[in-house]
Formats: sequence, C-alpha cells, structure tokens
Amino acid sequence: MNFTEEQIAFRDSVRRMVERHVAPIAAEIDENDRFPEELIPVYGDMGLLQLWVPEAYGGPGANLTMVCIAREEISRVSESCALMAGMNTMFALPIMHFGTDDQKQRFLPLLAEGRTVTAIALSEPDCGSDVGGMRTRAVRDGDSYLLNGQKQWCTFGSRADYILVFAKTGERGGVDDISPFIVDVKASRGLTFGRNERKMGMKGTINVPIYLDNVRVPAENRLGEEGKGFRSAMRALDLNRPAIAAASVGLAQGALDAALAYAKQRRQFKRAIIEFQGIQFMLADMAMQIEAARCLVYETARLADTGDWHQLPRFASMAKCFASDVAMKVTTDAVQVFGGYGYVRDYPVEKMMRDAKLNQIFEGTNQIQRVVIARELMR
Repeated sequence: MNFTEEQIAFRDSVRRMVERHVAPIAAEIDENDRFPEELIPVYGDMGLLQLWVPEAYGGPGANLTMVCIAREEISRVSESCALMAGMNTMFALPIMHFGTDDQKQRFLPLLAEGRTVTAIALSEPDCGSDVGGMRTRAVRDGDSYLLNGQKQWCTFGSRADYILVFAKTGERGGVDDISPFIVDVKASRGLTFGRNERKMGMKGTINVPIYLDNVRVPAENRLGEEGKGFRSAMRALDLNRPAIAAASVGLAQGALDAALAYAKQRRQFKRAIIEFQGIQFMLADMAMQIEAARCLVYETARLADTGDWHQLPRFASMAKCFASDVAMKVTTDAVQVFGGYGYVRDYPVEKMMRDAKLNQIFEGTNQIQRVVIARELMR
C-alpha cells in the first residue's frame, strides 16, 4: 500500500508494541479466556484506544486508514487484542456526529485520556440483524428515562465505564423509534451483566448479556433527537466494518506467515513440503486473496477519509464481507498446510481459524452485507 511517511511511522510503532506487549501474551489469553487488562494503559498511552477522538478534544484525531493499520498489525498476532484498538469507536463516533456540544465536552476529553473503556449495546437475544425488532424500551419520566430490556453480545460490556444503549422510545415500530442513551455503568442501579459467553474463538474478548431493570438515565444523556438513533448506529457501523475487515486481513496475513515458515522447515520425502506444487498453489492462492482484500480495505478507508459518504456503505459492506471470507479460507488452508500439527493448540493456526469465524458473523453477518451491497447496486 502507498502509505504516507506518517502512516508508515505509525505502523512501525504499532508493530514494535505488538512484539513487546501482545505477542508474549497472545497464547495465554486464548488459553485462559482472560481480558488483557494490562494493555489498557499501553494502548491508551499510544492513543490506540481513542484513535477517533478529534485533536480539538485532546485525542489523536486519527482517520479510518490509521484505525485499519492498527487493527491489521495487531491481528497478525491476536485479533482479540486488536479489537481493543479503537475500542471506543462505536461510542465516540455517534457523539462526534450527532451529540450536543455539552455531550462532546463531557465525554470526548474523557475518552482522549486513554483510560476509559466503552461499549455499545445494540443486539438483543431475538434481534441481531433485524435492528428494528428490538424490544428494549426507554420511557420518559420527568427529566430522565427509564430503560428496561435485555441486550446480547455486548463487547467489553462488563468492563466498560460507559455503554451506549439503544432502545425504543415510541410506538411506531421499525427503526423510526430507536434512540441511543449514554449509560454510566457505575452510577446506574438496575444494570446487571450475565456471564461472559464461552466462545469458540476470540478468547480474551468480553461478550456479555446486559439486563436493564428500570435503569434511570438523565434525558441529557439521550444522543440526538428522540427516535433518530438508527442513523447514528448505521454511520458508526459504516466506519467500523472496514476496521473489522482490516483485522481479518491481519489475521489472514498472520496465518499465511505461519504456514509459509512451517512449509519451509517441514520435510517429507526428503525435501521441504514447500517444494511440492500442491503446497505452492495453496500458498499462492492465500497470498492473492489477502492482497485483494487488503486493497479493498484501504480503498474503503480512503473513501471514508475523503468524505465520500455516498459510496461508503457499499464499500464498507464489501470490505467486511470479502475480507472476513478470505480470513476464514486462508486460516483453514493454513491448518491444512500444517497437517495434523495444525489441529493441535501448540501451533497458532488453529486459534486463527477459530477467531476468523466470528468475523463472518458480527458487525452484521456476511449474508446481511450481501443484502446491503445488492440494495446499493439497485439504487
């Protein structure tokens, strides 16, 4: 990719951080499903938690290209740790685009300090792709709202200091009644969390259900006009999906690097297995697919950074869908290159394959991405 000198320097600094802080713990956090709390100050000091926060509020003021670079580099070793880079994106972006001046002054400088953990609560047990089907309600009660309902798959939820909770505020149905509310976790009574989900992959990443029982939220913490929250959610998703795609590219690249190194040293029939054409073709296909996905990711980032909002939804879905499908195929092929050893936990590729599967599901399933792409083509 044709990165600027600033972007190259940023990439190299992230790469050094990964070697020092992430690589030594990647296998352990997968084994123990432990949230790597020690990375919070490391990421915060580098500006990685708060990448999107504008310079005017004390943040790095990074663009989508920088977010994608960080996600790709860290995912080569651990996608669980990569998701912590820009973890405040889905919280910060709606505030930046739709928040009041008071909300921006209250929350963006706090995020800029690099120690605050945030989460977003959008999905529900019976409402994932169908956002309009959510049942969580927010009822006005004087100068506040009472929130009741249940959320599912809340990433970083039980560790978060603030959660952006989406709830229905009217009776019209569909997406026209959705409003987001900024919930202060420590100050909210009636807010509880279920157990961390026991996932196949992405160990070390917290995903919990949230239960809201008459959680009182000040009206000043409602984001945007009442019933207009779907727009803020979609804008945030359009900017976050390419970051998931970048993580998929990094994950696939890490799997290719591991498979290539193994194929050079593993010997069968008195020669390295990389000398066999069957292995060469697998590695060649892996490399082609990764480069194609990488080009799509950074073209999408360029559209976002130049403000091309007309094309962004289509490209964001294309990047997320294609790159995550590539990651699934490449990591599966990497396991095949390793043979029987690829299936045991002493080598990293089986972890990469388990992690890759989730990328085809979260931030909108790849079936939903194809629906979005098709609708954009029909316009």
